Amino acid sequence: MISTKILYNAVFKTEQVDDLDKFKTLPEPTGSYPYRLNLGNRLNETAPGKMVFHMVGDTGGVKSADAQKQVAGKMTDQYLSATGEHDRPAFLYHLGDIVYHYGEAEQYSEQFLKPFETYPGPIYAIAGNHDTDINPDCNLNYDSLDAFYAAFCSTSPKTMYFGTDSSRKSQVQPHVFWTMESPLATIIGLHTNVPKYGHITKEQKNWFIKELQNAASLRSDKAIIVCMHHAPYSADTNHGSSKPMIEFLEAAFEEARVKPDIVFSGHVHNYQRFSKQYEDGKIVPFIVAGAGGFDELHQLADPDDSKYCGKNDLFNQVQLNSYCDNRHGFLKISIEKTPFSFSIQGEYYTVPNLTTNEEATLFDRFTIDLTGR
Repeated sequence: MISTKILYNAVFKTEQVDDLDKFKTLPEPTGSYPYRLNLGNRLNETAPGKMVFHMVGDTGGVKSADAQKQVAGKMTDQYLSATGEHDRPAFLYHLGDIVYHYGEAEQYSEQFLKPFETYPGPIYAIAGNHDTDINPDCNLNYDSLDAFYAAFCSTSPKTMYFGTDSSRKSQVQPHVFWTMESPLATIIGLHTNVPKYGHITKEQKNWFIKELQNAASLRSDKAIIVCMHHAPYSADTNHGSSKPMIEFLEAAFEEARVKPDIVFSGHVHNYQRFSKQYEDGKIVPFIVAGAGGFDELHQLADPDDSKYCGKNDLFNQVQLNSYCDNRHGFLKISIEKTPFSFSIQGEYYTVPNLTTNEEATLFDRFTIDLTGR
């Protein structure tokens, strides 16, 4: 359902599973602390003052590949049809769940490499719960995130052992949680592990606080963006909001004395744009963009359904501004800085009926004004 009148807001499921036993120990980092990757020499510098990139989550699919191929194809079309370097996406940032239902290497070829084979730009990622989980019925022994590390956390670009027919080389991210340093944004990527509502260790929280503080020291020139797989706020029927992720973020923001300019997540298979106004007046958008290809989309919950609760102090000053729960889609983010203005603009595109070849449709647009800070 797509509606211009918002009848919904964030909810918690009244009966939530306790599956912390699914937490997986993380592999050792492939780079050095504090796990930063500087894109300065990896970006096209012919358009200084503007950076454009795609963002999408939950692209994997095991029943049908139609949706993920459509989403990847429409992003490729946008890249190739860009009228100039200033409009061409510099990269794709994946919000996790690249493969389903477990992070086995044998899933990466069909669910990731082939659908994105024609995408011209580099692809960076954080891992989702399915990428991190281990299939208990798999005949081959492997550790959590083995395949993800081979695809995204290599020490140098190389052919992936499960993708010898692909032209895409491995990425060189330094860890499963890491910071992307670019000319116009500091993008901090968290790893929220396997449990349904996410779990983040004290070690990662301490790292995150320091990365927020480092990003704040650069905020006159760079936007501060946080990415995570599990959605803090959601109005959907399958997951609902994640209390652990909300409490984690709020505690980290308070200790760091820094709030990001925007938070992106996946996990929920739809599009939702929330905003939260803090006591100091700052408004932070929380974007869910998990409709990247998995065939099952998640509808929003009936606010009168007893299985969900929308009244909680954690939802104070949180508002759902836009949503789309019956179309797959992706984000295009533009950050632009001139001597007189500084802003983030987001555009959410939906893909048409999967049997047609129509162009992606602009569904939602939002702007964050960072001028003058």
